[in-house]
Amino acid sequence: MTQTAPSPVTVLDGGTGRELKRIGAPFQQPEWSALALIEAPEYVTRVHQSYVDAGADVITTNTYAVVPFHIGEDRFADQGATLAALAGSLARAVADAAPRRVAVAGSLPPICGSYRPDLVDIDRARPILAVLIAALAPHVDHWQAETLSSLSEAELVGELIAPTGKPLWLSFTLDDTHPGAVAQLRSGESVTDAAVLAQRLGAQAILFNCSQPEVMADAVRAARAACPLPIGVYANAFPPQPEETEANAVLLDIRADLDPAGYAAFAQSWQAAGATILGGCCGIGPDHIAALRALA
Repeated sequence: MTQTAPSPVTVLDGGTGRELKRIGAPFQQPEWSALALIEAPEYVTRVHQSYVDAGADVITTNTYAVVPFHIGEDRFADQGATLAALAGSLARAVADAAPRRVAVAGSLPPICGSYRPDLVDIDRARPILAVLIAALAPHVDHWQAETLSSLSEAELVGELIAPTGKPLWLSFTLDDTHPGAVAQLRSGESVTDAAVLAQRLGAQAILFNCSQPEVMADAVRAARAACPLPIGVYANAFPPQPEETEANAVLLDIRADLDPAGYAAFAQSWQAAGATILGGCCGIGPDHIAALRALA
């Protein structure tokens, strides 16, 4: 019996905030990864370059924390568009200088707090996302709506990016408090419904991010059964967290078992389940991405 060769893998970059902190960039709460963008953008360029050097096919704009939740209402009103445009131009410059094709993903974060579907406020999120989209649009190859904990967030992004004509990748964060349970979003909505919605919105990929690696393979299988879209995974390296945890609200510990080899072993299971897009989220750095490149 002839074995089917695995599908080609697209390698994403890893986490930005933790990598900025590791290399000595300005980094503190509440600004998180936005502080380097504000005070020392050369560090952001260094992080992008490190992921390109590690073999990433896609680098992500450093806009996850360019929201009032992190930089404050007044600063966002005054500088949000400028900072988002700077983040886009920094990523674009690194991608354009690469010796091979590297795409730029425009990061569109959850506006009202990560991991908190109970805080989702579509009316509040709409104008903030509109600022990010307008500022990033000239610089990005596709949109990457990240750490979505509910279907309503995805629907809003789909609506707002449609006029740009640029492809959309939707990435959902999973309930990882009970590994082994049926895969679902942090809202309790099903992965199947998320996959169906992604297809209806015309997304070009569905991904799962910022969740423990143990829950990813089941989500990949559920998405694969529900829709034909390419599927991606970029897990975090956090230990299990209480359900009330808010991502990036505190500096969480990193699991000792998720070194590059340990993370790559999980990635092989995601690939076996049907994922063709692999990368890393919080706590996953360039060495991890190099290990994923070796799998591709």
